[in-house]
Amino acid sequence: MKDFKFEKLSEKIEICVSSEHGFGTDAFLLTHFSEYKRNDKACDLGTGCGIIPLLMQRNMPPEIVYAVDIQKQAIEQLEMSIEKNRNTSIVPVNCDLKELWNEAPLGRLSLVTCNPPYKAANAGIESNLTAHKIARHEVLCNIEDVCRAASRLLKFGGRLCLCNRPERLGDVISAMKNNNIEPKRLRFVSKNPESAPWLFLIEGKKGSKPFMKVLPQLYVWNSSGYTGELQEIYRMGL
Repeated sequence: MKDFKFEKLSEKIEICVSSEHGFGTDAFLLTHFSEYKRNDKACDLGTGCGIIPLLMQRNMPPEIVYAVDIQKQAIEQLEMSIEKNRNTSIVPVNCDLKELWNEAPLGRLSLVTCNPPYKAANAGIESNLTAHKIARHEVLCNIEDVCRAASRLLKFGGRLCLCNRPERLGDVISAMKNNNIEPKRLRFVSKNPESAPWLFLIEGKKGSKPFMKVLPQLYVWNSSGYTGELQEIYRMGL
């Protein structure tokens, strides 16, 4: 028996999680940073349990969100969440993002999101659990694969939003530019003003001209607990 359980994202939205496929703060940050809109046609690559598409359902969900993952159990969990929430704007897709799927809407999407594996293959200590290894290390895909898939899906002017560790910033910018996606917005995230960033959020636009705006840093904690901004991000759509 798998250790599936449901957690509330709002009064109306619940998500099926397990020891293999769960979520963290970075999913909330990326969903908020994406500035998704109701008329977006979107795709979340490497969706896992579907946390980003499900968070989007809390407040003015996009017209459609394709949720792509190569791991069958991740898609099964998302399908359970969709059934429980009676949600119709998320389309689960069990496929390899390097190949996409037969009826993929190539060149037609306005938004692609991805919370990719942060660590390069063979970098650092790898997780014993296969699902965690796939999620954290570039064993099945790398950042170049992600940006290539996003570029195939996006229409001209469409946006790719993703997050990663600061040490991978050069790799991410290079991969975006290699695939005709120009970095336009960048924001670093720190635990508090005294600590170095542990995450960055970046947006690129397909076919755009070079010009990148660096946004004010986002802080997670202050002396009272979560900062006001992070609390607002967590509450978005509640």
